[in-house]
Amino acid sequence: MDNIVLQALRARRSIRKYKPEQISNEELKAVLEAGTWAPTGKGLQDPWIVAVQDEALRARISRMNAEILGKDVDPFYGAPTFVLVFGSDPEVWKNSVPDGSLVLGNMMLAAHAIGLGSCWINREREMFATPEGKALMKELGLPEGLIGIGALALGYPDGPAREPKPRKADYYRIIK
Repeated sequence: MDNIVLQALRARRSIRKYKPEQISNEELKAVLEAGTWAPTGKGLQDPWIVAVQDEALRARISRMNAEILGKDVDPFYGAPTFVLVFGSDPEVWKNSVPDGSLVLGNMMLAAHAIGLGSCWINREREMFATPEGKALMKELGLPEGLIGIGALALGYPDGPAREPKPRKADYYRIIK
């Protein structure tokens, strides 16, 4: 069985090098809207999505993430757009992290479908648990009590995507 969605699932790769040009507003909105169509537990639409294109704020977020990583690098690979996803504390809403993860997955597939590159960036939970991270969430106008779930580096790929690794032979099982 094959169709364009299944083909996109097989073809999408994490991109770790971006052209400096900013993506268009139309492309950004398409990716963000795709995130809003992700399924969420009880249909609560718990996740919060924040796109960041401001250069100074991107530098600040990149520095914060690198500090958690413990390396002096740009964890966002030079992407011109960052997309941050937040959700309720799992003590408040147990599906917070799965819901936000589905949002990120939808946005990665949408980005690929329109010719953009993306890469899931980790460490947002630790980043936004710090005093600086909590202050930044307040600056972003987010409600209290949220956690960072994940982020995307988003932009035009600067070079071809890597070849996929072969799928392991026993990845799934069918029990009848």
